[in-house]
Amino acid sequence: MNKVVLMGRLTKDPSVRYSQGETPLAVARFTLAVDRRFRRQSEGGDDQTADFISCVAFGKQGEFVEKYAHKGTKFVLSGRIQTGRYTNKEGQTVYTTDVVVDEIEFAESKSSQSASESGGGSEGNSSRSGADDGFMNVPDEIDEDLPFN
Repeated sequence: MNKVVLMGRLTKDPSVRYSQGETPLAVARFTLAVDRRFRRQSEGGDDQTADFISCVAFGKQGEFVEKYAHKGTKFVLSGRIQTGRYTNKEGQTVYTTDVVVDEIEFAESKSSQSASESGGGSEGNSSRSGADDGFMNVPDEIDEDLPFN
């Protein structure tokens, strides 16, 4: 089985091209910065806290990326890993690894996204703070009776 699920932010605006032919097919390429749970100490002393994953979306998913994705947007996607190789202009073999996107959707609301872009972050907002995060506030007297507290 070859299945990948990722959640992260676009590192820059996607590159979108259309294939030649009778029915042009959208091909969107982008890089997703995926946070790590644990920091890895690099040789230079900097802590690397994210992996940068190359992704490609075809067809309707590519059109979705073209229309809605831009630098900093947080997405969750599923797909498969695909490896390949080609020979560059210098005659060297270049190996590639990409995630081919099957499904992609937003991982946060627009209000959360604009708060994180402005430096406010969405981590500090709770459902009790009255933030417009798309969730309904639960009164304290009801909250204690919920089975998943």
